[in-house]
Amino acid sequence: MPVPDTSESPDTAGAPLTGRLLGLRPGERPAVIAAFLFFFCLFASYFMLRPVRETMGIAGGVKNLQWLFTATFVVMLLAIPFYGACCKWLPRRRFVPWVYAFFIANLLGFAFATRAMPDNVWLARVFYVWLSVFNLFVVSVAWSLMADVFRPGQARRLFALIAAGASAGGLAGPVLGGWLVGTIGLTGLMLLSAALLAATLPGAGYLFGWRRRHGAGAPDAAGASAAGPDPAQPVGGGLWAGLVLVARSRYLLGIGVFVILLATASTFLYFEQARLVAEAFPSRQQQTQVFSALDATVQALTILVQVFFSGRVARRYGVSALLTLVPLAVAGGFVLLAMWPTFGVLAAVMILRRVGEYAMLRPGREMLFTVVDPETKYKAKNVIDTAVYRAGDAVSAWVKTAIDALSGHPATVALAGALLALAWAWLGWWLGRRHEGQLPPAGSPAPAVSPGPTASR
Repeated sequence: MPVPDTSESPDTAGAPLTGRLLGLRPGERPAVIAAFLFFFCLFASYFMLRPVRETMGIAGGVKNLQWLFTATFVVMLLAIPFYGACCKWLPRRRFVPWVYAFFIANLLGFAFATRAMPDNVWLARVFYVWLSVFNLFVVSVAWSLMADVFRPGQARRLFALIAAGASAGGLAGPVLGGWLVGTIGLTGLMLLSAALLAATLPGAGYLFGWRRRHGAGAPDAAGASAAGPDPAQPVGGGLWAGLVLVARSRYLLGIGVFVILLATASTFLYFEQARLVAEAFPSRQQQTQVFSALDATVQALTILVQVFFSGRVARRYGVSALLTLVPLAVAGGFVLLAMWPTFGVLAAVMILRRVGEYAMLRPGREMLFTVVDPETKYKAKNVIDTAVYRAGDAVSAWVKTAIDALSGHPATVALAGALLALAWAWLGWWLGRRHEGQLPPAGSPAPAVSPGPTASR
């Protein structure tokens, strides 16, 4: 008989006090630590360079940001078939290291190019686009790994705690970057970022081994996996299978629209942030310090929410609550911004939105993929996390530019953002309900199911 998915039960009898407080069951602590450290290194690697990217974006002119967003989307589209080829031929346990090795090589190339051409504006623009692509790809692959390793009940209890590793890395990254950049320069930061990314690779290997013993691939009495194909096998499918899977499934289309609305709210606030920061802080050094301070504040608050609040909300109220509360709060923030369009109000709303995204939306979004098959986890999910997200960025960037040109008043954009955030909240509630409907009852097997027709293999 297959291993039942009783992992959702909050019963932690016999576990240490910290395990009971954090919702850990016996045998889960090593995997949570490995996943936490995996995300810590990954996000420290990215956030170390993020303030530099933001400064480069302003240097090219706030009025030109929509072109950088569009370029990022185009690069995402071009990358999809190459990503699909990797999924088709590489076993899942080797897929993550190969993707990360590719980006490590990119970072090393940028480090040497920056040393040779430190003031080249086109290199700065290419780096801005590359880092925007890098961010979404490596994070998407990381969460695909987690959705593959943990069962749905485990994900509900543990994903918020695991995501705290991302927040800790997101806090350490800008602090380390701000402290070291004067000593080792941008080239040194890129080399250190590459080393941190390489440090994630042992964790991926350990998690796949744990999956087989205690996670989604724990064998039944006959030795068969309870959750789809063995990670030693490639995902398979066509090069464009991710797009086909999304197009054929209402569930995945709903997730895609949810991501577009998230990207729209983020882009509207991002452009206002760039405009107000450029007005209030004229020098590049001041701008980088402001962005670093915002990043550090966001990550510190996110850790507290993830460790002490998000998991309890998920266990008590389900995924719907994680996906609904933040959009409602953002809608209220947009209304405040329409009434008082100042940097202080904007900073508060940005912090609210980003803390909510990292602490609640991201874990909730990733839980949606724990009930689907491996091809959907690695291909359709990546399309949504990268191309669909950046499509939302690009379209909303041009929409905001058009609204600004027609109205000339920031309140118009803020009110439009509030209306979109309300639609975003409703969709989050609908997705949460659909996810709950696909969870097996306690004590029954927890197979990975397809959300709709699959692409031809």
